[in-house]
Amino acid sequence: MKRILLILPVALLWLASCGSSERKFVKSPLDNLIRDLDSEKNFTIILYDMEMEDNIGSDEYKHKYKIITMKDSVPQERITDWIPVDEQFFFENENNMGMEIASKIDGKVSKVVAPPGYSNYVGNPQYGQWRTASDGSSFWEFYGKYAMMSSMFGLVGSMINRNSYYDYRDNYYGRRPYYGALPDGRPAYGTYSPHGQRANPDFYNRTGGATAFKDKVNSRVTRSSSSGRSSSSGSIFGSSRKSGSSSSSSSRRSFGGRRRR
Repeated sequence: MKRILLILPVALLWLASCGSSERKFVKSPLDNLIRDLDSEKNFTIILYDMEMEDNIGSDEYKHKYKIITMKDSVPQERITDWIPVDEQFFFENENNMGMEIASKIDGKVSKVVAPPGYSNYVGNPQYGQWRTASDGSSFWEFYGKYAMMSSMFGLVGSMINRNSYYDYRDNYYGRRPYYGALPDGRPAYGTYSPHGQRANPDFYNRTGGATAFKDKVNSRVTRSSSSGRSSSSGSIFGSSRKSGSSSSSSSRRSFGGRRRR
């Protein structure tokens, strides 16, 4: 009888730890999309839109994703409906609207945040080439067959500088998020960037602009902290900290040959 009494607390502790472990491995909507795209050899998933809704007793968080695949060497895109996400996942991706948050290249999946198209298409001579501007700098141009990819990635009006691209390839690719930097200190990509506004102007019209959205997120973070709810966002505005997950493929590939200005 004494042995049974000694074993019982240990068993209860083991069951509790199992339950805790199961909660830690709940799949995100992004994981579910990756699973559904398993048959695709290559794809890109972009965080296309975000929404926060105030409800009595609880808040709601939602994402839309743009999914880009290839069919017979022709790029295809589709935008999902609104998908509910939990608070933590929403805050983790607060900086990432317009960004590539998952990709699959030759069967290998990565969830490291990057500017859209950078992981596989920009810099890849199969899809385009580096051109020289009048000031001697180099910029990326998609071939005519793939010209629509500029629109798909929200890159119309953006000049993809070769030095910036190689900074990403050499120092960030497969390891940590890359947002780039403009001369005025703003990020070149992401929610609070000019690229983000070009990629989805409806988001900024709907939310009142980047500053208004940032204030709203700050308010939610403060509310969550005061209510004791878990949030890993903290103060991450303009930072890459906790804005992307690790990659399943950290190999580096270098497209486009020698660096130029």
